[in-house]
Amino acid sequence: MREICTMHGKLPLPAFFPDATYGAVRCTPFSAVRSQGLVMNSYHLYNRPGPRLIKQLGGLHAFTGYQGILLTDSGGFQLYSLIRENPAYGEIRENEILFRPDMGKEKMVFTPEKCIQAQLRYGSDIMMCLDVCTAPDDPIEVQRRSVELTVRWARRCREEYDRAMRSWKGEGPRPLLFGIVQGGADRQLRLECGARLEEIGFDGYGFGGWPMGADGKLRLDVLQDAADAMPDHKVKYAMGLGRPEEIVRLVEMGYTLFDCVIPTREARHQRLYVFREGMETPEGVRRPEGDFFRYHRALEPEYARDGAPVDERCDCVLCRSHSRAYLHHLFKTDDPQALALATAHNLRFYERLMELLRAGMEKSDG
Repeated sequence: MREICTMHGKLPLPAFFPDATYGAVRCTPFSAVRSQGLVMNSYHLYNRPGPRLIKQLGGLHAFTGYQGILLTDSGGFQLYSLIRENPAYGEIRENEILFRPDMGKEKMVFTPEKCIQAQLRYGSDIMMCLDVCTAPDDPIEVQRRSVELTVRWARRCREEYDRAMRSWKGEGPRPLLFGIVQGGADRQLRLECGARLEEIGFDGYGFGGWPMGADGKLRLDVLQDAADAMPDHKVKYAMGLGRPEEIVRLVEMGYTLFDCVIPTREARHQRLYVFREGMETPEGVRRPEGDFFRYHRALEPEYARDGAPVDERCDCVLCRSHSRAYLHHLFKTDDPQALALATAHNLRFYERLMELLRAGMEKSDG
């Protein structure tokens, strides 16, 4: 699959969506974000400012001023992570998630139906089903329960979505609904979960669970199993991933949509991505492989008097208008513009990576 149609335009694949968790990309305005879409967090927006207010103000596009494609996740991973860290936060029940935001008497009941209703109020282009997460090495009985609840809740999400679509008055494409494939490190459970979700029917599928092993390394085997469980003619979404080199590997597995906080986080730590020589040439492009990028560490002393741009081939606002020396100066003086410019650069690097991957796929197709 090379593109999908959404309410806010066509999306060429593969694509990367920066994280705008609370409705904003950290440290940089939307005008500096060149990607075609963003990811926002349903749970955090559910708490503040709330789906009712967002709908009253015209949905997330009107509320935030962002006019690109918006994907909202279900919030299930965040709730799972908090409850796993401290059971006092709540519990995952058979039909719902009970959550205590302040570990006090106040509680929030989050159901598949509420998950879909909130995302419809947001006006999301792509919505995610509520699922039950696990870690790869959790016991098999935990993985089986996760798959059973994830499939059951996905069906309820689909039913709530279908009820809403019967009275849909919008023109053009409707919001897309993605299921999430669980199963931990058990290949057969992953395949079973994917098959059962496809029987229900979704527009795309996301990788569910935690992709890191106990040793802190990416579980490529688990990610491959999840990709194999998703139909090839639909979007395969590597949720929360990844680093540039990981994205290249995941595209080879069949994944076509990505998001993560890494490019914005790295920018805040003065680490900027730069393609190595030869990635973009007058003769065309070559598919990223091996050691295809390097870090520009903005505070290195050697850059204090360097009048060159961070990357001469980059067309972001930083590289078009400013030098390495100026960025070094901004970070040295703790000027907020340093964070904004570095973030814009890293996000543009990710978009250029997507362009290279798409061009490489078109070239290989001949």
